[in-house]
Amino acid sequence: MPFAVQSYDEVVAHDTTWGEHSHPFHELLWNGRGASTAVVGARVWTITPALGLWMPAGTLHSGSAVAGTWFRASFFGFHTTPSISPAPVAVEITPLLRLLLERLGAPGLSAASRATTEAMVLDVLEPSPRELLVQAPASALLRPIAAALRADPGDRRTLADWATELGVSGRTISRAFNAETGTSFARWIASVRAQHAVALLSRGWDVEAVAEEVGYRSASAFGAAFRRTTGLTPGTFRVL
Repeated sequence: MPFAVQSYDEVVAHDTTWGEHSHPFHELLWNGRGASTAVVGARVWTITPALGLWMPAGTLHSGSAVAGTWFRASFFGFHTTPSISPAPVAVEITPLLRLLLERLGAPGLSAASRATTEAMVLDVLEPSPRELLVQAPASALLRPIAAALRADPGDRRTLADWATELGVSGRTISRAFNAETGTSFARWIASVRAQHAVALLSRGWDVEAVAEEVGYRSASAFGAAFRRTTGLTPGTFRVL
């Protein structure tokens, strides 16, 4: 691609799904408003105004966005810009990075100003330790749990409850979760709930209603769990 960085944006009028595809350029996915998802294999990331996702050139991915989302993307020429990671990785959309990306999308930018701004983007662009990522388990043992939590993130069945229902030990389920998802049963559920919560917050739900919907007994308990999972407060993701 002859360009260094090009910008694209779209306000999604309806809940939208994009089928699996790839690009010959690197892509930074982020939102001006609302929430969207990107799926690579069994991994599902939630993308928000605060947390973007770096998608390396050639990576097969699909995605979706809720109605009203202001979907934004920055395309990085494969031969003109380095990849910050060989695999998809979360990127924190800081106020500075947002300002620089918005400047690149403004009309009438001179060639010299564009080159300077692109250099600054590449200087501040880096992976974030924070991400809204869920690795979907695929084994016959864990599929019922994953399906139930996707259908109802407020499902409060415990590890012991599931062990009884599936006729195995809690330790067996714990080991399977760690092997398939790289995290514990409790952390996996917290991540699923956080992803669902972000979508609801982005639709304008208040924190109390979201807390109840995703299975927490109070807004304070939800807020504490959300911060442990994402490093951010629920208010960060409220629709503007």
